[in-house]
Amino acid sequence: MQKHYSVRTDLAIEAIPLDEEERGVEITREKFKGGSISRVRIINEEGGRQLGKPMGMYITIDCPGIMDGDATLKHQVSKQIAKEITSLWSSLTQGADKEITVLVVGLGNWNVTPDALGPKVVQDLLVTRHLLTFGNATPGEGLHSVCAVAPGVLGLTGIETGEIIVGIVDKVKPDLVIAVDALASRSVERVGTTVQMADTGINPGSGLGNKRKALNRETLGVPVIAIGVPTVVYAATIARDAVENAVFAMSKRRGGNGGDERIGELTPDMKQELLHNLLSPHAENLVVTPKEIDAIIDSMSKVVAGGINVALHPSLSLRDTLYYM
Repeated sequence: MQKHYSVRTDLAIEAIPLDEEERGVEITREKFKGGSISRVRIINEEGGRQLGKPMGMYITIDCPGIMDGDATLKHQVSKQIAKEITSLWSSLTQGADKEITVLVVGLGNWNVTPDALGPKVVQDLLVTRHLLTFGNATPGEGLHSVCAVAPGVLGLTGIETGEIIVGIVDKVKPDLVIAVDALASRSVERVGTTVQMADTGINPGSGLGNKRKALNRETLGVPVIAIGVPTVVYAATIARDAVENAVFAMSKRRGGNGGDERIGELTPDMKQELLHNLLSPHAENLVVTPKEIDAIIDSMSKVVAGGINVALHPSLSLRDTLYYM
């Protein structure tokens, strides 16, 4: 049977058709200095089926210029991440002002650069649970109890990531889990320039196609905020878009209007056959990442860690909690 190559993306905003007339989905957009924010709320099961995602809120921060190295812009994105985390946290835990314990989970394989975002973020976090438990620090002084772990992946540990996190949650008993992982986008332009946050949890390894046991309220018993940055694009998605663009250009050159006439040029079955010939035999597992992915991971891990630090320790500034960029 011939393989059907569909668009593969972890970003809710990319799963929405261009006409945006999906029932069960609410979309709002706003801008901030240096970027934009899209909020997609899936309000019922019909919307979830349309987008292939659980019901909940998905927040996407886009900042195309962040990879230019502007520290001020990185600070701005970190602050926006902190603001959105606080908003999600408040809605999930009935108020962000009370003292809580937060477990941050850095998902991914630190030996594979595009998958190392989570472990890198954990390295830059300000962890305080040990200070509050065994030291002289007291909660309520702008510090919340924060602990973090980078559990690795099944291939390194022989243990499902979900099993490790369930065990830690059972022992630590956090009020909130924040899970950070690499994602896949359908657009090369979004790699390293976009951050998605969701209150629905996450499937470890989803960005690289290795979906494992979900980390969410149902499996862990506590609310889970997922944070991800696209680091890869599936080759099948790139090829599919290239074929669509080529068909569109051909129809216009032949006097078409770029609309339905292009379907007559190449049927869906013919497009799938073309993709199969282009991508076989590695299409299912072939992903593409920029050659500067190591710099992207280093930069975006600090941006995300800075946002988490400020959200969880509101009395501190970015310069208090990080290096800085």
